[in-house]
Amino acid sequence: MKMLRLMILFIFFGLHSNAQDFAFKAGEKITYTVFYNVIGLYINAGTATFSTTRVNFQNYDAYHVVGEGSTNSKYDWIFKVRDRYESYFDADDLKPIKFIRNVNEGDYKKYEEVVFDHDNKIAITKKGMIKIPHQVQDVISSLYYARNLDFNNYKPGDKIPFNMFLGDEVYNMYIRYVGKESVKTKYGNFNAIKIKPLLLKGQTFNGGEKMTIWVTDDPNHIPVRIESPIVVGTVKVDLVEYQNLKHPLTALTKKK
Repeated sequence: MKMLRLMILFIFFGLHSNAQDFAFKAGEKITYTVFYNVIGLYINAGTATFSTTRVNFQNYDAYHVVGEGSTNSKYDWIFKVRDRYESYFDADDLKPIKFIRNVNEGDYKKYEEVVFDHDNKIAITKKGMIKIPHQVQDVISSLYYARNLDFNNYKPGDKIPFNMFLGDEVYNMYIRYVGKESVKTKYGNFNAIKIKPLLLKGQTFNGGEKMTIWVTDDPNHIPVRIESPIVVGTVKVDLVEYQNLKHPLTALTKKK
């Protein structure tokens, strides 16, 4: 089970963002609990956190976001996960500057760094220089870019395209806007925006539009619930804690 990858593989983006209207700020921290179900009962399998700071990085005014995912220690004997993802992205246009992925999942370990040169439209990795389109994000920066989408510009069924750089390749994907509805989570009840991302087929997911995500129907646009079948069983991810949101969490209608 790949806790943090679950959180980031649904990432999307599409519209140019206005820096004065960003949905997040430095100091924000969001924490999730990951539940796993294989025999009809959800168990608390792990946590995922996303923390945002403001830094000067390679002469850029930048945001530095760290995403960390881990299994609960009592389940480490079954399958131990300790993943860390980092992204430095421009504070003006949210384009990624550098991306770091440090994956430790059971016997599988992977470390990679990507440096983005948007002027020359290349990404620099261990494999060399790879061409990238004008609008491309890494898997972390695109989440924060995406939170600035105005879903009022879409109608149910619309597809929102995006480009994502992952594993030395550029993927052309989309999310489907489903509509708005109320969702009940472990944290409380929310007015939410419902979306379905196109997933890549891999070891965890079967691909297609099987995952469903609910984000707050307020200016924060933070995910509060994710549900998806996986190769074995199903997973559910719920918001459990947040700190220093930029906007009031007006989508919360009832706290547990």
